Amino acid sequence: MCDTTRAIELRTFDPPVPALGTVESAVVVSFAMTLGALPPLEPREESAARFTFDDDSLLVAARAPDTTSRAQRPRAIEYSDAYHTRLKIHQIGAYAMLPLFISEYFIGQKLLTSTNRSHSLRSAHSLIATGVGVVFASNTITGVWNAWDAREDPKDRARREIHGALMLVSDAGVVWTAMSGGNAKRTVANARRHRTIAISSIALSAVGTGMMWLWRK
Repeated sequence: MCDTTRAIELRTFDPPVPALGTVESAVVVSFAMTLGALPPLEPREESAARFTFDDDSLLVAARAPDTTSRAQRPRAIEYSDAYHTRLKIHQIGAYAMLPLFISEYFIGQKLLTSTNRSHSLRSAHSLIATGVGVVFASNTITGVWNAWDAREDPKDRARREIHGALMLVSDAGVVWTAMSGGNAKRTVANARRHRTIAISSIALSAVGTGMMWLWRK
């Protein structure tokens, strides 16, 4: 009884077989032939190489240390109050230099061309020459001192260096002028030589001072 019932149940759930000559039978035959032609499926292991990264991969690039150089911000240069005080003294000396140069030139020219070289005229020439020497010494001290304090400041460095070089050469010319002043009293040739050295020093100083006023960024 049980076997009969089980047979009936199996027969009930069997899939229907399409009749020959129908569309359904053609589809079933084609599907069966396709499955028979395919090779059997074989299990495959995933290779670990598929998940490895080359040296130039993004992972390596992300792990690599950052060796790119970053632009550094310029360091601010701070100047002391003494620097600004010396700069003010230096500027006052530069303004005072012009009338001293003009006065010394005209008095020296008068001493050179005049037949009557009075004592007062020679005294005035010596007094103004002393004033020129004092101003030059003051500007040299304040200028060199401030140039040393500003040695690490890249701003206007070329202008400062050219100005300093011209003024140092002019300082040497002023010293040379003072040394040749004693012989200028003896002969006219020595006096003219003294004047040439003085004018050359004045010209260098005027160029060095003028460039600081005109060459501004």
